[in-house]
Amino acid sequence: MTTTTPPRRTSRLGANPHRAPRRRQPMGGPLQGWAYSAPTALFVVGLFLIPLVLVVQMSASDWPLLSGNQGLNFPQNYVDAVNLRLFWDAIGFTLLYTVITTVLLLGLGLGLALLVQESTAWKGFLRTSFLIPSALGLASASLLFYVLYSPFAGPFADLMASWGVTFLGTPEGALWSTVFLVVWRYAGFYMLLMLVGLQGISDDVFEAARIDGATRWQTFRHITVPLLKPTFALTTVLCVTGSLLAFDQFYILTKGGPDNSTMTIVQLIYNVAFQGQNNLGIAGALSVLVLLALIVINIAQLRAFRRPEES
Repeated sequence: MTTTTPPRRTSRLGANPHRAPRRRQPMGGPLQGWAYSAPTALFVVGLFLIPLVLVVQMSASDWPLLSGNQGLNFPQNYVDAVNLRLFWDAIGFTLLYTVITTVLLLGLGLGLALLVQESTAWKGFLRTSFLIPSALGLASASLLFYVLYSPFAGPFADLMASWGVTFLGTPEGALWSTVFLVVWRYAGFYMLLMLVGLQGISDDVFEAARIDGATRWQTFRHITVPLLKPTFALTTVLCVTGSLLAFDQFYILTKGGPDNSTMTIVQLIYNVAFQGQNNLGIAGALSVLVLLALIVINIAQLRAFRRPEES
């Protein structure tokens, strides 16, 4: 009995039947990627790059607010900016405010994150309560606290009058009243960032430390804090940058007073540009100096939090 081998089946076009089928190219190709990224690119160019170029041009030009560009004036604007009467006072106060708010926000944020991390019946309620102030805009929160601090219409007006206390009437009171507002507004946000970092640490690490007999303090010091280093880097950069650029809260609560004791560097830029001198050239020079300082400070922070193997 003879057997016949069936003929090998070939494709209609004579292609090799063992060749893997080609993958279909995605629709649109590179053009589709450009279409997706175009809105973000336009946003960055329109709201960051173009204003940045304009500010640099202002800083190198004689540019009164009402007269427009009067020609090149570099580097006189930078000299005039450094020689402003309130320049160094504004820098000193801004740095003091930055140190205070950074320490308080990072410490309180970590403490709240450790509190709500535990599986308790009140965990969901506490997380929601701490996060609610973060949903309120900073300007709205500042207006709310302005009413609370008012010696005439605030809920503590009678108590303040009987004790002779004014929240915003003294340099120390104005500073700490504003710090209290900022901590109330942002503590929940930094708690959330810290909580994400804590949940990224494996439970096996804490279990191993518990088996080895480590105390809670030893676990926190030698395990939690080192493993939270990337989270600390992010939160520190955000907090320091936001504090150095503080404007809304001081403009609404204190207007830089009393006696310019709460004048921040950004508020000084605003005053130079739109009040008093009405000089966009000097204000642009101040803005460029602040930008350069922010770049240097952020680079220093990131290098400080860099892991040893990344150095």
